[in-house]
Amino acid sequence: MSNTVQIHQALLDSLKEDSPPRLDEHGRQVRCLLMYSGGLDSTLAGVLLRMQGIEVIAINMFTGFCLTDHKRKMGHRRKDGSRYQNEAIVGAAGLEIPVEVVDVREGYLKVLTEPKYGWGSAVNPCIDCRIHMFGHANRELLAEYDAHFIATGEVLGQRPMTQMKRQMGIIERDTDLQRMIVRPLCQGLLDVTIPEERGWVDRERLLSITGRGRKPQIQLARELGILDYPQPAGGCCFLTDGNYGKRLRDTIDHKPADEVTFDDVLVLKVGRHFRLPGGNKLVVGRNHEENELLRGYWHLGPFLRVRGVPGPLCLYVGNPASSDFPLALQVAARYADCPNEAEVDVEVLNQDELQRLVQTVPLDPGEENAWKIY
Repeated sequence: MSNTVQIHQALLDSLKEDSPPRLDEHGRQVRCLLMYSGGLDSTLAGVLLRMQGIEVIAINMFTGFCLTDHKRKMGHRRKDGSRYQNEAIVGAAGLEIPVEVVDVREGYLKVLTEPKYGWGSAVNPCIDCRIHMFGHANRELLAEYDAHFIATGEVLGQRPMTQMKRQMGIIERDTDLQRMIVRPLCQGLLDVTIPEERGWVDRERLLSITGRGRKPQIQLARELGILDYPQPAGGCCFLTDGNYGKRLRDTIDHKPADEVTFDDVLVLKVGRHFRLPGGNKLVVGRNHEENELLRGYWHLGPFLRVRGVPGPLCLYVGNPASSDFPLALQVAARYADCPNEAEVDVEVLNQDELQRLVQTVPLDPGEENAWKIY
């Protein structure tokens, strides 16, 4: 499998030539908003709808927690040496449909920190997340794009938190989208939707795929001429990562949920994190790229950096007058390239402006592990 969707030209040609526009009862072109990740399932959904003459607009929701996007910003490369890209943008280009990246961060903090339907195995509020996204699509996007309905690449039973009948019903109910979401890959197993009743979508040409296996999708892709596509994107969300989950739970334990900011949760993606004995926090960059990303969080607290030797940029979040601060200086020195017992100068910075210089001795390696948030 490759990193992007590649579609055989014959399929693209047939979509243009053999799929006359599907019109609604008023003679208008039927148009749908496809919740699109750029992966195989949502690509197949888009192809199946286009084969019915439906105009498809891809919608890629941005929450700030996409692992692929983080890797792209960090300058990481894939195993084959290629750069990380927004798979939805690349996939939509391959499918030759328009794509819109929609920022849905507003209101998302409450979804994350106080989910009505709870977290998954880490801190993934999957049901609440879907409600947030679909609700935004219903309130803001359907009218903006003059679309008739919403479609997804969901497969019944593929993901236990969001792709079971009960959860699908909850999501539709809580977003006022009852029977307005079409799921082309599994719609044959679900109740008839309004778009089907009104003739906007032909139910006979929708599928009945179920379960966590992907053989039916892979076979369909081969038959349709979808040549290559990214690996399944289930692990693309930071919120499903156990270590990230521990960091977020720690943040909520030390700060009221309604006071947690987006920067409080975004910085959790970067560096080593330590909760010091007095409750203050230290973030230690692990490489040059993380040091550069940490610079964007200067307003959370002062930076610490050992003068004159290679080492990390560290972010101290908390009260500099606390007894934790001298300890933070020692941790910063422990990760710098200096002798363990040598006294070093640590710069205390506001952005790049030196505030003061403090002498300390590096902590013994391993001693900091008692405060590390894994």
